[in-house]
Amino acid sequence: MIRLILVGILLLLSLAFFLQNQEQEVTLRYFFGLLEASTPIYKPILAGFVVGLLVAAILLFPPWVRGRIELRRKTKTLQEAEVDLERLRQSIDKISGRTPAPAPLEPSQDLADE
Repeated sequence: MIRLILVGILLLLSLAFFLQNQEQEVTLRYFFGLLEASTPIYKPILAGFVVGLLVAAILLFPPWVRGRIELRRKTKTLQEAEVDLERLRQSIDKISGRTPAPAPLEPSQDLADE
């Protein structure tokens, strides 16, 4: 939630900067002085901001995907272990002749209620 607030504040400040600097011109000189161009100052700054976002997204995407795959794998392993545990409990109850204890609520049901 705090991240969303900070991103919102950053976007509002950027928008205010762009609106206040629409008339100011800057001259861009490309490599070796082959080309010069005049443009409003907010365009190069906005382009740098967008390039930074793209680079950050490209660098953060593979670890995020890797984390999601690992989470899915561990969740599946946990579910299989819970099934095995329940099966072992039932077999012990059957051997000892005890009545089975009521099964506890599953975590997924607890999360769905919230």
